Amino acid sequence: MIGYLNGKIILKRDKFIILEVNNIGYKVFLSKQVLLTLPVVGENLKVFIYQNVKEEALDLYGFLTYEGLEFFETLMDIRGVGPKSALDISALGSLDKIRDRILKQDEKVFEGIPGIGSKKAMTIILELTGKIKMLDGHKKGSSDPAEDTLMQLGFSKQQAKDALSHVSSKDPEERVKQALKHLGK
Repeated sequence: MIGYLNGKIILKRDKFIILEVNNIGYKVFLSKQVLLTLPVVGENLKVFIYQNVKEEALDLYGFLTYEGLEFFETLMDIRGVGPKSALDISALGSLDKIRDRILKQDEKVFEGIPGIGSKKAMTIILELTGKIKMLDGHKKGSSDPAEDTLMQLGFSKQQAKDALSHVSSKDPEERVKQALKHLGK
């Protein structure tokens, strides 16, 4: 799988660029927001890549930051959201701005995106709310890997701390097992 490309822009269009890497031209789809910020044709560009493999196509989607790629992948995990919709959503603004609006349950965040009405917007918001909180928790993280693991499983920071306070083991894996037993009571 392709995860990153570094090369020269040889063509720019409305929805994609052709990036030459070692004499091979890769067609990379980008959001409108990213396309507006790109250097001119002939300049170098580094992009993180999401490779979408389908029976009839192999498409590459590019992002200037790993966080952008991560957010796109989170969107792709939602039933009914394909790569083009996910790219359109990621083009709505900064990740923080989009995340804030989603966490506030603002369904108007998706206004103007083809194929996303209010019903589908609410579905996306409901599914994304938990995933964004999990991503944020993972990014910020704590110094305790067992606590991070419990938070990724959906427990609050306080629940994880409380459960781990009853565990005596030093091994992170064993601590998680014992904490889950305590949480299951």
